[in-house]
Amino acid sequence: MLLTSLILGLVGVFCILDSRLLGRLNFERPLISCTIVGLILGDLPTGLAVGASIELMSLGLVVIGAAAPPDMNMAAIICSAFAILTDASTETALALAIPIAVLGQMLGVLMRTILSNLTHAADAAILQGNFRRARSMHILWGTVLYSLMYFVPIFLAVYLGTDFVQKLVEVIPAWLTDGLNLGSKFLTAYGIALLLSSMLNKSLVVFFLLGFFLVGYIGLNITAIAIFACIIAVVLTGLKFRGGSPASANGAPVADDYDPLEDDDL
Repeated sequence: MLLTSLILGLVGVFCILDSRLLGRLNFERPLISCTIVGLILGDLPTGLAVGASIELMSLGLVVIGAAAPPDMNMAAIICSAFAILTDASTETALALAIPIAVLGQMLGVLMRTILSNLTHAADAAILQGNFRRARSMHILWGTVLYSLMYFVPIFLAVYLGTDFVQKLVEVIPAWLTDGLNLGSKFLTAYGIALLLSSMLNKSLVVFFLLGFFLVGYIGLNITAIAIFACIIAVVLTGLKFRGGSPASANGAPVADDYDPLEDDDL
């Protein structure tokens, strides 16, 4: 269990540094982090199931400025590990998602408070000409603190054992668990609604209705629909670009040597 705790803690460190040091490769998304946990623990289907559920819950979270939202990524790693190690259902694991995410949010606020003081210390070092110290404040200590913020909770949650997490779940009253499950369903619906509001338009609504029809009346699963959608995308792309070049807005073909960045002659 010690080795598993260390590995999962390092997975958390890798995910938290994704948007802070690695250039945002989307490893910080719950679906990706749960998939990694599932691969490490040898139960990819459970990791995907938990990750997909928490990913839908997190779609409704919008980060504005320096605000610290509920940390759904920390919740995803711990909940997926709990579901795999205890053979618990996805619903039982998701009951812990919101409390853990709120705990991660509080840690995030604390970390931002500490880092703001480091910023002032770095500014003072720059004024003194001590650029090495200022660089270490941002690159070294900021990275270390963010890493510890993820590594310690994940390591303790896994290392203390699944019995500890199970006891924690048993302590939670049934009415609170039911309320959290209901709240997670509302967050999922809200996240899907936000996603549809940003990408759904008159030309795409027919594909949304087609997918709904395939699920509701034919009973296809998500994998079959994804394969079907890829085939349709390839066919439509071939029809659109048939002839070698896409058409312009008025239907005329676009010249191959046309540069949209150059000013047109008036």
